[in-house]
Amino acid sequence: MNRKIIHIDCDCFYAAVEMRDDPTLRQRPLAVGGDPGRRGVISTCNYEAREYGIHSAMPSAHARRLCPDLIILPPRISYYKEVSQQIHRIFRMFTDIIEPLSLDEAYLDVTDQPHYQGSATRMAEAIRKQIRSQVGITVSAGVAPNKFLAKIASDWNKPDGLCVIPPGKTDDFIRQLPVEKLHGVGKVTAQKLHNLGIRTCADIRSFDRFSFIDKVGSFGEHLHRLAHGIDERPVQARSTRKSVSVEHTYPDDLPNIESCQAKLPELKQQLERRLQQQKQRSSQHQPIKKAFVKLKFSDFTSTTMECCDGNPSLDTYRGLFDQAFKRKAMAVRLLGVGVRFQDQEAAPQNQIAFEF
Repeated sequence: MNRKIIHIDCDCFYAAVEMRDDPTLRQRPLAVGGDPGRRGVISTCNYEAREYGIHSAMPSAHARRLCPDLIILPPRISYYKEVSQQIHRIFRMFTDIIEPLSLDEAYLDVTDQPHYQGSATRMAEAIRKQIRSQVGITVSAGVAPNKFLAKIASDWNKPDGLCVIPPGKTDDFIRQLPVEKLHGVGKVTAQKLHNLGIRTCADIRSFDRFSFIDKVGSFGEHLHRLAHGIDERPVQARSTRKSVSVEHTYPDDLPNIESCQAKLPELKQQLERRLQQQKQRSSQHQPIKKAFVKLKFSDFTSTTMECCDGNPSLDTYRGLFDQAFKRKAMAVRLLGVGVRFQDQEAAPQNQIAFEF
C-alpha cells in the first residue's frame, strides 16, 4: 500500500542555530560540543568543519587538532528544544501524524492530507520554505512511499535539498543503493556482505530469500525486504517519551568496576529528578518497563545492558553495571543510567494513496 511519507532532517541543526544567531560564525569551521580540555565530544558541526574530517561523536580535542581554527561552542539544549518546537508547529500545519526521531528530524505521514491538491512533493517544498523564512535555518527533505526510502532520500541532496522517490521509480532507485544505506548495516555487516560479493541492493536481489538468509543469517530477512523496497512501518505519532536517562563523561577514566559503582548513587539521584520532572510535564502516567545502563570505554566503544524492572533500585543498576563492565573489563570514560517506558500508543492504520 502506497503512502506519502516525508522525512525532514535539519542541516547541522545545533550549528545552524548558532550561525543564525551570530552571522559572524558563518563560513567559518564551527562545532557544538564539549570542552576539548575536559574530554568533551562533538555534538554536531557545520559543513566547513566537515571538510577537515570532523564529525559528530568525535573527541573535541581531536577535532581541534584536525582544525586548529575550529570554533567550539557549548550546547544550549533547552534553546534548541524551543527552536525544534517552532519547526514542529510548522509540521502540524500539514499533518498531525508526526514521528519525531530527535530534535532535528521527523517523519510526517501526509497520505490523506488535502494541502496542495494532495501533492506530498509540494507539501515538502512548502515546509522547507516556511522553516527557512520563519525559523531561519535550512532543512533537507525526502519524499517516498515508505519510511526507509524517505529517510534515504532526505540525505540524498544535502544540505538544503529535496529528493522525491515516487512509487513508479522506487525499483530503479533501490537497485543501485549501496548496502551501507540499508538500516542496520554497519561496518561489520557491510564487510560480511562485501566478502560475499554483495555491494548493492541489486546484488541482494540476485538471491532468493531463503538462500540469502542461509548465507547472511536471520538478519538477512530484514535486509532482503529492504532491498525490495518493503517497509510497512507506520509513522507513529508520539505524545509521550519512550525513555529517560542521564549520562556523564568523566575527566579521568574510571579504572575498574568499583570506581564505576561509586558514581552510581549520584547518577541515580539525577535520574530520579529527571523522572519527577517528566511526571510533572506529562498528562498521563507512564509505567516503567525496563532499566538500562550505558558504558563508554576508554577506546570509545560503547555497550548497553538492560533488564525488565518496573521499579529499578540501586541494586538493579549495580547488577547491570557489573554485567556491562565484564564485556570489556577496561577503563570507562562515560556512564549512563535510564529507564524505558511501556509503549501505550497504538500504531495508526496504513492508508492508501492514489497520487503522489
